[in-house]
Amino acid sequence: MKKFLVTVLLMVMICAASFGSVAEQTETAGSPLPVRVLILPKFEIGEMAGDFPGEAQYYYEAYLQGAEAYDVPYGAPGMKLYYKDGVALCVLGMGKVNAALATMAILSDVRFDYSQAYILSTGCAGSAAETTVMGDVFLITAAVDYDLGHHADGRDLADPEGIAWFHDADFDEAAAVMLNQELAAKAYVLVKDTHVETTDRTRNYMFHAFDGAAWAVRDPLVLRGTTVTGDNYWKGPHGHANALRMVETYACPDPYVTTEMEDVAVARAVQRMGLLDRLIVIRGSVNMDVFMLGATPENLWGDAEAMTLASEDSVEAADIFAVSMKNNFNVGKVLIDSILSGSF
Repeated sequence: MKKFLVTVLLMVMICAASFGSVAEQTETAGSPLPVRVLILPKFEIGEMAGDFPGEAQYYYEAYLQGAEAYDVPYGAPGMKLYYKDGVALCVLGMGKVNAALATMAILSDVRFDYSQAYILSTGCAGSAAETTVMGDVFLITAAVDYDLGHHADGRDLADPEGIAWFHDADFDEAAAVMLNQELAAKAYVLVKDTHVETTDRTRNYMFHAFDGAAWAVRDPLVLRGTTVTGDNYWKGPHGHANALRMVETYACPDPYVTTEMEDVAVARAVQRMGLLDRLIVIRGSVNMDVFMLGATPENLWGDAEAMTLASEDSVEAADIFAVSMKNNFNVGKVLIDSILSGSF
């Protein structure tokens, strides 16, 4: 009995200490800062303002200049969350693990109140050949995990040209996230007519890469669709066929349009925090999901300079990167301004 009472007393003391720690953290933080829009790009290039833009820069320059910068508890070394006038921005890092961990760390920070925030996951993407062009901006309605299921090497298939992804129903619960369709529809109506641009070089690049096909030379648009998230930065017709099959298998509400490396993870983390109904995803196309103009895995990925998307001399992206990031921002700005004005 004495041992039992000692054990109970220790448990009470531990619980009291834990409660005190949380209370202390909240008290130190003061009243949580209300966030109306949380912007989550995945990488920046150089500085947050004033140089060649990555995914964050245009948003930072418009809404966060002079903002307070907060260290993110349990974030990656050097990770900062910028906050000003109800707008917060944090660069998550690339890949699903970084994106999920960073999103959880941000939304768990008791210094900020995200309960009424709209969460904007934004960035660049590769986009689907035969239906999209570089410069398009996409309002995403569902996110699929490219890596779940079974992937075969084409050399091991009975039909080397066959689809190399095989569905496994055991992964279904984790493999696809349907975003709030009502919110997505409302957002799309607001942004669908936003003016987006391309460049003469990119238009010429697309013309020659796809033999002047009508779909490849149209003006860029704001579209809606499904994104396929993979830590594997794949490219080529076989990966394209895999993505199409996945989106069909998981009965996503809109066609496959983009491939990127974070959004299914961001969506899962946001869902765990009870905020999935407030998540909006915007991606801008900076390259295509197939090899173009003689590019091969060897000459594209074996040459560090050739594979750099964020460059005006990119072999793979022509000169669209900065323009696409501006397109992405122009679409996102329509949403953010509407939210901040109270009209969304």
